[in-house]
Amino acid sequence: MQFHTWLIFLVTSIGMSLSPGPNGMLALTHGAMHGSRKTLFTIAGAVLGFVAVIGLCMFGIGALIKASVLWLTVLKWVGGAYLFWLGIQAWRAPPITVTTSPELMKISGWSLFRQGALSAVTNPKGMLFFSAFLPQFIDPQRNLAVQFAAVAATYGVTEFLAEYAVANAAHRVRPWLERVGRRFNRACGGMFVIIGAALPLRA
Repeated sequence: MQFHTWLIFLVTSIGMSLSPGPNGMLALTHGAMHGSRKTLFTIAGAVLGFVAVIGLCMFGIGALIKASVLWLTVLKWVGGAYLFWLGIQAWRAPPITVTTSPELMKISGWSLFRQGALSAVTNPKGMLFFSAFLPQFIDPQRNLAVQFAAVAATYGVTEFLAEYAVANAAHRVRPWLERVGRRFNRACGGMFVIIGAALPLRA
């Protein structure tokens, strides 16, 4: 990958990372509920999930999904169902308080990591985005593994910074979140449910 091509991909990655999506919303929710430091597990899972998606797309799986209506449909329904489940979990979560309650302390870093990774991996928008745009930045005459490392590292860094900024902002407004209580959880949960229900219905 030539340097000017990488710069274009960098700008594209920043735009993709800053655009509203399930992982950004998950980082916001977890940042408010568990703090920005613990949400690093969620963000790490999301970044590794996106790196896995990039790898699948670059090494041929993305092309298979784009060409197969069946696989695309399966991915949409799996992703939608998982986001719907996340919405239900957020809806039922206890109100956020300035002093973290024992119930919120019980959640493990592995659980947060898993939620972040699965949200990234099962998001059809990410798979289709990378499947459609990565070929424009890949030079078939150069080593694919090296290009994968450059692409994955670039997007991983931009996604990490974007999600951490969201989580950190959520952590700082926890006093306000304490006042709105359960309504915040239900708003985030409702948005997850809407996204999860809408994804399988997209053309």
